[in-house]
Amino acid sequence: MKRLIKKYILPAVLIAGLSLTSCSDFLDRSPLGDLTEDDAPGGINQGRVFQLYGLMRGYNITAGIPAFAIHNFRSEDSEKGSDAGDGSDQAAFFDDFEYNTTNGVLASYWTENYKIIVNCNTAISGIEGQSTKTSQDTINYAEAKFFRAYAFFNLVRAFGEVPKIDFRVTDPAQANIAKSPAADIYALIDADLEVAVKYLPTHWSDSFTGRLTWGAARSLQARTYMMRNDWTNMLAASKEVINSGFYNLSTPYDKIFTDEGENSPESVFELQCLATAAKPNSGTIGSQFAEVQGVRGSGQWNLGWGWHMATSILKDKAYEAGDPRKDATLLYFRRQVGNVIDPITPENTNTPFGESPISSAMGAAYNKKAYTDPALRQQFTNAGFWVNIRLIRYADVVLMAAEASNELGMSSDALNYLEQVRSRARGNNASILPKVTTNGQTELRDAIRHERRVELGLEPDRFYDLVRWGIAKEVLHAAGKTNYQDKHALLPIPQVEIDKSNGVLVQNPNF
Repeated sequence: MKRLIKKYILPAVLIAGLSLTSCSDFLDRSPLGDLTEDDAPGGINQGRVFQLYGLMRGYNITAGIPAFAIHNFRSEDSEKGSDAGDGSDQAAFFDDFEYNTTNGVLASYWTENYKIIVNCNTAISGIEGQSTKTSQDTINYAEAKFFRAYAFFNLVRAFGEVPKIDFRVTDPAQANIAKSPAADIYALIDADLEVAVKYLPTHWSDSFTGRLTWGAARSLQARTYMMRNDWTNMLAASKEVINSGFYNLSTPYDKIFTDEGENSPESVFELQCLATAAKPNSGTIGSQFAEVQGVRGSGQWNLGWGWHMATSILKDKAYEAGDPRKDATLLYFRRQVGNVIDPITPENTNTPFGESPISSAMGAAYNKKAYTDPALRQQFTNAGFWVNIRLIRYADVVLMAAEASNELGMSSDALNYLEQVRSRARGNNASILPKVTTNGQTELRDAIRHERRVELGLEPDRFYDLVRWGIAKEVLHAAGKTNYQDKHALLPIPQVEIDKSNGVLVQNPNF
């Protein structure tokens, strides 16, 4: 049913001029349950909000090199990938921590997150300025608040202090303001997500599959608390999502990232993408998520650019013996150097369709979570524009509850949450992934951190986990990324933004 939301969202922009009427009081209502199309008339606010979904699946936010570089490359488990000469400057910057202020990828990430924020502010201001509001306006308001919080969370994690543009911008000069403390940015995120949690529905009808829900907002709250090591609020948020019963771990791990696994019971927030025969490569209805990470080969193996690959450390050292998540996360390939091609082995034929990619890429394995169905490649394009982007999974929420429980001294609860995730991964094979039984906080902490690493392998945000745990330097140095220093936890502000500000913006320390 994921395709239907696209059929609705795109025309909504075209009907944005319709008038709105209502006798309901704005934001004076209980949390919403199921909605149908009859509850969602077209209008200018809805058009603005639906545009935000398109911006979210854009190249610089979730589906392209800026997103993967900032969220993934800086960890010990991911690297630039592709050929050695392709984007070597990005490898130096993000893999080797040779930061500079003129990096174009950095600037694109900054700009596109603020583009979302500015569009959110326009929608929020427009709704607040109406004399009468419909129930749908309430939903649109909550959606815009969620997306603004999401974009500011991206920025505060990446850069620390950033300009708090929480007002409608009608003249670019209005946005030329100084940075605000990170605490103030988080306060805005908290306030925005409180609105989203209160007014987003728990479910949508099938016509709106993929649209924001209460569960997505509450889970994002848990994630923002997690980044601050606020264990009490993190546990409360994650437990509410768990206790709601809206999500479960019934989907086998090796199915989650297939077409069959799209919008599964584990999906908390999943961006909907689409390809059509008429527009197989259209970024307006799909994304480049699979293309950027696809096998970099030739002929039938020309599936993409080959960026964001697993390191040998993830491939060879991270997983317990027999963990099925390894083969569901890593797409092995036959390496070609000159005219010499590796022989076929059981490992490099481990794809859902028994194929054996041939590539000259530099990484240890491709991201199998971006792998595309050969039948759909024939129907549409090798680029895989139809592949949905999973942004929040229920397993992540359960592991947040496990971590917070352990840090608060509730080892029994932590063990229960941890076992839920390991049990799904184990399946019917009792000989692997033994149940964790330790009650020691330190040992259990290590077990939970390990589980986050392998359960969420090659997904965002391993680097941010290392930073918030205070072990980034230790782990990265052990992995050979010895250039990393504490200052590299934050990125430099793009020099182009500082130049445009005429001195209003001040560069982050040490850059």
